[in-house]
Order: sequence, then C-alpha cells, then structure tokens
Amino acid sequence: MPLSRSAPIARDAVTDAGGVPLGRLPEWDLSDLYSAPDAPELRRDLEWLEGECAGFAQSYQGHLATLDSAAMLACVRRYETIDRVAGRIMSYAGLRYYQHTTDPQRAKFMSDMQDRITACTTALVFFSLEFNRIPEARYRSIFGADADLVRYSPVFDRMRAMAPYQLSDELERFVHDQSVVGASAWNKLFDETIAGMEFEVEGETLGIEATLNLMTDPVRARREAGAHALAHAFGEKLPLFARVHNTLAKEKEISDRWRKLPSPQMGRHLSNHVEPEVVEALRNAVVAAYPRLSHRYYALKARWLGLERLQIWDRNAPLPMQETRIFPWEEARALVSRAYDGFHPDLAALAEPFFTQGWIDAAVKDGKAPGAFAHPTVSDVHPYVMLNYLGKPRDVMTLAHELGHGVHQRLAAEQGELLSATPLTLAETASVFGEMLTFRKMLAEARDPATRKVLLAGKVEDMINTVVRQIAFYDFECKLHAARRAGELTPDDIGALWMSVQAESLGPVFDFMEGYDRFWAYIPHFVHSPFYVYAYAFGDGLVNALYAVYAEGTPGFEDKYFAMLRAGGSKHHKELLAPFGLDASDPAFWDKGLAMIEGFIDELEAMEG
Repeated sequence: MPLSRSAPIARDAVTDAGGVPLGRLPEWDLSDLYSAPDAPELRRDLEWLEGECAGFAQSYQGHLATLDSAAMLACVRRYETIDRVAGRIMSYAGLRYYQHTTDPQRAKFMSDMQDRITACTTALVFFSLEFNRIPEARYRSIFGADADLVRYSPVFDRMRAMAPYQLSDELERFVHDQSVVGASAWNKLFDETIAGMEFEVEGETLGIEATLNLMTDPVRARREAGAHALAHAFGEKLPLFARVHNTLAKEKEISDRWRKLPSPQMGRHLSNHVEPEVVEALRNAVVAAYPRLSHRYYALKARWLGLERLQIWDRNAPLPMQETRIFPWEEARALVSRAYDGFHPDLAALAEPFFTQGWIDAAVKDGKAPGAFAHPTVSDVHPYVMLNYLGKPRDVMTLAHELGHGVHQRLAAEQGELLSATPLTLAETASVFGEMLTFRKMLAEARDPATRKVLLAGKVEDMINTVVRQIAFYDFECKLHAARRAGELTPDDIGALWMSVQAESLGPVFDFMEGYDRFWAYIPHFVHSPFYVYAYAFGDGLVNALYAVYAEGTPGFEDKYFAMLRAGGSKHHKELLAPFGLDASDPAFWDKGLAMIEGFIDELEAMEG
C-alpha cells in the first residue's frame, strides 16, 4: 500500500469557448489542506511524519505476526493516520503544481515534498512485506476476532494478493527510495513538456488545450489546421516522448520480471481487485462490437457531413445541424445541479459545495495541466475538481463527470483513509452515471427532433470515446509493452502500433493524415498509470447496465446506489453489483451495456428514414 500519493490523472477531454463570455469561473482554495507552502502546519506535519514513521517501525518491525487483535487494530489505525498525513501533504503539493506546471517553484516544491515523504516512509516498507508473510490461518484468526479490525480485511486481502510478487525487504526498500528518480521523474518531465508546448495555427500561437479543442471547430479548415499543427509539434518532440515511453515501459518490464508478474497488465488488475478474465471479457466484447458501434456510427456521420471519406480531424466535428452552443458557467452549473437533483436531492446537495467553497478550478490558464480530474485528497478534507472549462456541451458533460467522482469520493471518505479508495474499475461508476443523468435531463428538455438528434449523436460520440477509444488505447498499451520487451522502440515503431489499433477501432470510412501516427505522444494515462484506460470502458459498460436497472423503476434503487458509493473500496465488484442483479464476470453483462449504445445508433438511423 503506497503512502505517497501519485499525481492525479487528467481526463482526455477537449473543449473551446470561441471567445464567448463564460462568467466568473471558480478557482481552488487549497487552504483546507494548507494555507501556504511555508505554513507552520505543514512544517509540523512533516516533522511529525518523520518521527512517527521511525516510531512505527521501531514498535512493529519483526513483531506483526505476534500481535493479538487489539494490538493489530492499534497498529492499523496508526498506519492509517500516517497514510492520511502523507496524503494531505502530497495532495497539496500536487494540486498546486497542476495549477501551474511550468512554474519552477511549484515543481521544486512538489519534488521536495516527494523526496521528504519518500525518505520518511522508507521506514514503513517492512509493513506490507512482513504482513504478507503472516500465515493465512494466523491472519484469519487475528482479523476474525475483532469487528473493528475485520472491516479492514478488504484492504489487507488486496495487499496479500501481491504476496507472490513481492521482493526481498532490502530490494523493496531500494525500489521505494529509487522511485523519486524513476517513474515520477519521467512523469514530471512529460507533464512539463506537454504544458510548455506551443502550436502555430494560421499565424496564432496556442497551447495544447486550445489546439486540441480545434478538433471540434465547426469550420473544417480550422480543424485540419489544428490537426497538422499538433502533428508538427508532436513530431518536433517525438524523440523525447519516445524516450519517456521506452524508459517507463522498460522500467515496468524489469519490475514485473523481478516480481514474476505473469503479464504487464497483472499489476493493474491486482490493484483494481478485478480478475484478468473479467477485463478480457470486456475487451473482447468491445472489439467484437466495433462494426456495430464505431464503424456504423462514423459511416452515418460521414453522410451527415456530406463526405465520402472522413479524415481524423472530422472524428469530433460538430454536426452540420448542430448549433454552436456555449454554456456560460452558471448555466452549466444549474443544468448539472437539476440533473443530480432529479435523481435525488441528496446527490445535488453533495455536489453543491464544489461550486461554493473553492473546490473547483475551472478556467484555462497558461501552464495549467490539460484535461480534467477529481482528486480525493484525504478522508478528513474533501476532493478537488480540476477543469479546463470553455463552455461547449462536452464541457458540461465533463463537469457532470468530475462532480460524480467528487460526490463518490465524499461518500467513500466515510470509510476512512485505507478503505475509501475505490478500485479503478468502480471509480468511474458515479462519474459516468452523473454524465448519464445530465444527458437524460438535456434530452428530456430538447425542444424539437433536431435538437434530440444532436444530443443523441453527441452522446454516442462520447460513449464511443469512452468505450471504443479507451479499449483501443488499452490494446495499444498491451502491444507497446509486449514490443518493448523485445527491444528499444523507435518513434516509427510506436507509431505503427498506434495506427494498428486506430484503423481497427475507427473503421473503414477513415483516412489517416500523415503525422497522425504521432498522436499517442500526448495521452497522459500511458505515462502516469499504465493500463488505467480500461477503467473508463469498464465504468461506462457498468453504468449502462446500472442505468437500465434504474430506468426499469427498480424499488429502492437510489438507496442501493448511495450504499454502493459509500462502500468505497470495502467491497468487491461482485458484492457491490449483486443488489442490482448484475454480475460483471458474466460475459453477457458487457453486451447488455453495449446494447444501449447500439440502441442510440438505431434511433439515429431511424431518424434518417
């Protein structure tokens, strides 16, 4: 169980305001964490952490297996407090950094905090290693004798699943100490490079967020110009991006080999507490559905656009019958709040403080990290949501998505620090459900069939981006890590792997411009968290099935839903879905979710007739 938090992961979301006033956009107030980088409270917590980590090791190292239930409970609670304090420090450092990744002082502060936390927590490396060596019968005996202790079992069951793959104590300490100059250093290099990039588009210099957002511009020439600007700038940095990916993939291969993990994906599956066969069933169901989903929809979109062939800059193009609609901030807030309230007033009430208490940072700013995320911080504070809000309908959906994460994280915090973290396979549940509620609210308020058609098409595109695109990303990562095991990969090698999944997933109606084979370079998930991406498809498929149960008017659905969110990481996905009559290990489960997307496409095709 790592104590130092990794940086939050930016969601792949692109939007553009087109100069329309959005109103006053909220900014973070990080004072609920610390008032300033030199705050006495921060200095106090660092000093406490240093002493407490050393004291914890002195108290328990070499003795875990001898503890009775009462002593083990005290040990676990002490460990949990250390985790919370370390998480608070790194949350503050990381959030400040993501507000302005090109500020050298913020980058230095985050690196210094990471170094301090790593140095402190090296003393705790023994904990998981020694805990995993406790004989199973003894472990069950200790945890079965105390109700307060048994509630922590899911945390330690997940930790003990790593037992076959752990290294010697000395090697684990080395890996822990070395982490600050390993993956985290390459992550920061990637983030700072991306945030500092400039793109020349028709005589204008833009950052990456604004340039990516040109892919949704109603003027096709602007989309094309943006695509070529991206390809050109990525090309200039391609050796660096290839080095980042080669190094991280090789580092992972070395770690996996020493740990005897059977596949590059296995570490992710273990941390997600999901069986490999469940992920494989999801992947296979989506790939088999490509012709019924993305291939079919994009052929329909080509007809709407009056084109025989689509170029890559047409993938997210607005439809010709679509209004250029910009949602000022307060209108977006009201829409999402109404959608949440329509499900249950408590859902809207849980979301409200994000708008009023400085828990959202919404504006696009120089040096700010691209995309969007919700970061849970620690269980005794609250989450923070980051957006790059520019007012398009997709931005409204991103707001609904990230607020769903935030609400989920607030409810799960009731479990405490160790049990609040939700495995990635279920972490997307409330976010995607929030999007669905907002979409259904917009659909219900549609004023005519043309508006309904645009909304349906937009939702299909979002679902394709969430399901098809993310599974294609997952396949790309699988191919990348497999290929890296055979040797160093050139930028062309990586580009060829990227194009193999793009052509398969998008379908035969697409042509691919020269330079599109470089577009793997900017995706943060590949760098920050290998194989994270299937969680998006998992979450979308799960929510589609879950929403179908809700739409059927199942009695008590709302109470069951809140109970599921409150569970955090305390239950396995089978146990959480059972009250809804759902089972993600059943291959037919995924087909049920994909059928919802197919049904939307059926409706769109029927409108053509």
